Amino acid sequence: MNYELRYKGAETVEVCLAGAGGFGRSLLAQSAAIPLLSVRLVVERDPEIAVAALRSLGYPENSIAVCRDSAEADAAWKSGATIVSDDLATVIDLPFSVLVEATGHPEAGARHARLAVERDRHVAVVSKEVDSVVGPGLALMARERGRVSTPVDGDQPSLLISLISWARILGLEILAAGKSSEYDFVFDPKTGRVTCNGVETAVPELAGTLDGDTTDLPTRVGARARALSMYNQRAVPDLCELSVVANATGLMPDRADLHAPVARIQEVPALFRPEAEGGLFSRKGVLDVFHCLRLPTELSLAGGVFVIVRCGDSETWTMLGEKGHILSPDGRTAMLATPRHLLGVEAVTTLLDAAILNETNGGAEPAHQVDLVAVATANLPAGTVLSMGGHHHTIENVAARMLPARALNDDAPAPFYLAANQTLTRTVPAGETIRMGDLKIAEGSDLLALRRWQDERFFGSNQNGVRE
Repeated sequence: MNYELRYKGAETVEVCLAGAGGFGRSLLAQSAAIPLLSVRLVVERDPEIAVAALRSLGYPENSIAVCRDSAEADAAWKSGATIVSDDLATVIDLPFSVLVEATGHPEAGARHARLAVERDRHVAVVSKEVDSVVGPGLALMARERGRVSTPVDGDQPSLLISLISWARILGLEILAAGKSSEYDFVFDPKTGRVTCNGVETAVPELAGTLDGDTTDLPTRVGARARALSMYNQRAVPDLCELSVVANATGLMPDRADLHAPVARIQEVPALFRPEAEGGLFSRKGVLDVFHCLRLPTELSLAGGVFVIVRCGDSETWTMLGEKGHILSPDGRTAMLATPRHLLGVEAVTTLLDAAILNETNGGAEPAHQVDLVAVATANLPAGTVLSMGGHHHTIENVAARMLPARALNDDAPAPFYLAANQTLTRTVPAGETIRMGDLKIAEGSDLLALRRWQDERFFGSNQNGVRE
C-alpha cells in the first residue's frame, strides 16, 4: 500500500488527545513531523502533566493555554494556542475530527468516548481498558452516526487485526495468531541468569531447555514455565489486548487464561498449532501470547504480533523458508510477523483513516465475542476496594480471564475493568469469579451505562445474559 497516495490531497486532520502519558506524549512528539496532523487540544486530569509534556517537546510557554471553561478554550483556539484542559467537555465543541482516548482510565475513557461520539467525532481508542468492556458498543454507536470508533495502529490489537485480515485476504489458513509479551526473558548461558523487565534472576536450569527435538517441545516449554515460576506469566494487558482482537476477528482463546508459553521465536510455528500436530492447542483458529526466550545476542520480536499459517504448496514454502521465513521443522506451518509496535509514533495512520476515509482499523462488523473478566486470586473480604494501579493497570489479588461474552446481570462475571476501582459488597473466595452482584458500582457510571446499551444491542432483552 502506498500511504502517500492513500491520503493524497487530504486536508489537515485536527485531533484532540485525552491522556498525555507514554502513548499520548509519543503522539505529540511525532505529530510535529506530520503535516496532515494537528494536535492542538490536550485533555489531562492534571493539566500540569500535559503542560510539562508539551514543554519537554519544545512548545514555547506562551503557546500553551490552560483553559478552565469553553469560553477560554474558544478564545485560545482562535488565537492559535495549544489548549490544555482537565475536562473534555471544555473543548468538545471546538472543531476537531478525532478524539484519541489514551487515558487508560476505564471510567474517564468511557465518558470521553461517549461525549465524542455524541458530538459526531471519530474515536481512536488507545485505552484497551475501555475497549475490553464496551469496544463493540462504541463501534456500533459511532457507525450509526456515520463515524468510526477504532483501535489504534501503534498498539498490538490494531496491528494484529490488520495482520489477520491481510492473511485472510491472501487466502492463508490461520491456525493461530497472537503477540509476543511486553518483556522478553533474556538468558545468558555464560552466567545462567535471566533478565526480564530489569529483574535479573539465576535460572541455570534453563540451559538444558534451549534446544532439542521438536517432538519434545511441549515438555521443554513446561520445564521453562516451572523454572521461571518466580515471574508472572499471565499478564492482564496481554489478555486484555487479545480480548479486543477476539471481538474484532472472531478468533478465540484455547483456554481462558491462555497457554502463554515461554518460547524461542523459531519454535512458535510448531507450538501454535493443534495438539494433533505436536502443538499446544485443542483446535485451530486460536489466539494466544508467548514470552520470548532469547540469548543476549539474538533479536527480539519487540512485543510484535504474528499469525501462524498452514504451508500449502510445499515447493512455494520451501522457497520462502530459504529466504529466511520462519517455518516449523516439518515445514507444515509458518510464522508471519509484524515485529514492532511503535505506540503514538505510528498512530497517525489510524487517525487519517478515520478522519479522511471514514475507515476503522478494527473489525469489519462490530461483534461481542468475549469478555475479559475478573477472578479472585486471594480471599477478598466484603468492603474491599478493587483499586486499579501500576503501569499495567492491574488489581491486587485479581487475575483476568477471557470468557464467552454475555449480557450483564447479577450472576454474570464482572468485566475486569468494570470491576476496577469498585467496592465488593460480599466476600469472594480465592479462585472464584467476581460477579456483577458482588460489586457496588458508583452512581452515574458512564462505563456501566455504555455496557448496558451494548448488551441491549447485542443480546436484546434476554435477562439470562446469554445470546438469543
